Order: sequence, then structure tokens, then C-alpha cells
Amino acid sequence: MPAVREVPADATPPHQPRHDWSRAEVEALFALPFTELVFRAAAVHRLRFDPAEVQVSTLLSIKTGGCPEDCGYCPQAQRYHTGVAASKLMDAADVVEKARQAKAAGASRFCMGAAWRSPKDRDIPKVVAMIREVKALGLETCATLGMLSGEQAAALRDAGLDYYNHNIDTDPGYYGDVIHTRGMQDRLDTLSHVRDAGMKTCCGGIVGMGESRSQRAGLLHTLATLPSHPDSVPINRLVQVEGTPLHGTAELDPFEFVRTIAVARVLMPASMVRLSAGRDTMPDELQALCFLAGANSIFHGEQLLTTGNPEAERDRALFERLGLRPMPLQASGHAATACDPGAAPGPRADRAPTAA
Repeated sequence: MPAVREVPADATPPHQPRHDWSRAEVEALFALPFTELVFRAAAVHRLRFDPAEVQVSTLLSIKTGGCPEDCGYCPQAQRYHTGVAASKLMDAADVVEKARQAKAAGASRFCMGAAWRSPKDRDIPKVVAMIREVKALGLETCATLGMLSGEQAAALRDAGLDYYNHNIDTDPGYYGDVIHTRGMQDRLDTLSHVRDAGMKTCCGGIVGMGESRSQRAGLLHTLATLPSHPDSVPINRLVQVEGTPLHGTAELDPFEFVRTIAVARVLMPASMVRLSAGRDTMPDELQALCFLAGANSIFHGEQLLTTGNPEAERDRALFERLGLRPMPLQASGHAATACDPGAAPGPRADRAPTAA
């Protein structure tokens, strides 16, 4: 294995995010001793955020299953036999009631996810109505609906959508091993439409899909060299669902997951770094290490799209044990000027916020 050059002590940007990270620099961060990497990430975190605050989002799957894509991790793909039944788009009144419940439980952001390759133009007015009513409750709004055209992105913005989630999933060099029905450029084009419309972006990926450490570095390098860093970076840990091609993949070392969180924090100091899918199987100690390494956002509630998520009471107890508190709405909106997606009843599964 070739030697990875040492990262200089002053390599961490103290104030301004960088967009010129090299792949070698990212790999060098991954190669640091674990305690050194976590220390650097924690230091960067404190320059931008209160380390005792965690932004809390709730996700709702407004349209589950029946997706024509072949993402190897996703139980919502209609071609896989995972027990996830296709459903129609929810009524706006039911969505708004779920949003009220989320706000009462302490969420500051409400995310709506639909298992579409891309929404049809006839679907947009229905989603627009949901966004407007959820926004009227005083919540931040987020959606993950698949690929968007520029016109669709503008319509969602005009409705008051704050964030749009569209993950790139993995390293560009590994992408074709996981997904064949659309390319990485399709995802980048949607992100461009979202940015051009003036909305904030939520974009991250999934780790533990059999990729190498170098490919995890490639995922984060791609995110950190976008024209602007994602406002939220969801890091999903693969939830293996029987019937999907990635079921049976060797589980990722928990310390490697924490490394991924820490490197994301160093590379994208102003972004929210979110613990997303897979959190229901993480012990409290692992979650605590992630918060120490710079994670400052979670999905709160019982479901993440079709995937289990820690119940609200467990989250409250964990926050109390760690001395953490939910980030206020105004603070989360301000910090992110500088988000992610859905939930519905159903079997455990991983539909990373693309949505997420």
C-alpha cells in the first residue's frame, strides 16, 4: 500500500470552507490516527457550531415503493422482492397532521420523500400544496422526490421549500457497481437545478456498501469539491434488507463510520453533518462518538422512509445522558446558510434520503 503523506497541522481551514481539496488530502485525513482525526474534527466543529446542539428533523414517506430504479441498497425498487408495497401519494391533510405531530415532538424541520425516479409535472402541484401548509406551521421544509428539472425546482422554491435532498450515494468510480438505471451526472444535474433555483441542498451518501476506504474518500471528495458545499450532508450506514442485491455485504467497522463523519466535518465545516439511515442499530456509545466527531443533525422518529429509526424517547434519553439539546429553528436556519428527506410504515429498509 503506497504511503499517504502526512496532513500538516494547519491543513484544517479555521474559517472559510475550501473547495480545492485533493483526493490525496482526503485520503490522508482518513489515514490519521483515530484520536487525532476526531480531535481535529471536533475543533473544526466548534468554530461554526455549538457542540451541545443537534438539529432535529422528522421524515415522512409521502409516496412509498414502486420505484423503477435499481439502486442496490433500496427496498423500494419495484424489481426487488422486499415486502415493501407500492402506495399512492398521501393526501395533503394527512401529511400536515404528521408535520404537526413532528413539531410537537421537537422537530424543527419536516422532510417529505417520494419513491419516484423523478416527479411528473402533474405531481408537482400536489407536493406544492403540502409544502405550503407545512411551512405555515413554522417548520423548515425539505423534500426528496428524485431527479428534478429546472422548472420543477423553481416551482418547489416558489412554494417555500427550504431544502432539497438528492444524494450522490458513493464514489463516482464505484457508482456503477451499485446503480445502473441512472448515472452520477444525472444526480449532479439535479443538484445544479436546485442550487440555481436558490434552494439549499442536502446531499450525502451511503457507506458500508462494500466500497473501500479510498472510495469513501472519493465520496467525500466529490461533495467537498461541488460548486458549493451541501448545506446538510447525510451520512447513511447501509441497512441491509433481504431481497436487495447488497443484502449480505460485510458490515462496516464502526470506527470507520466515525472516521467518515469526522472527515466530512473537516472538509465541510459549515455544513450540517447528519446521522441518517442505520442509526437504529447504532449503540449509544457509537452515536456519542459521532457527535464528538462533528455530527450535529439527526432524523428523529420511528421511521426513516421504510427504515427503522430510534424512537423519540430513546433519543431524548440519549440527549439527556450526553448533555445535548435540540438546535432551535432560527439557529439551524442561520447555521445552514452555509439539510435531507422521508418516513412511512413498512419493513426495515434503506432508502437514503434520495432521499433521501
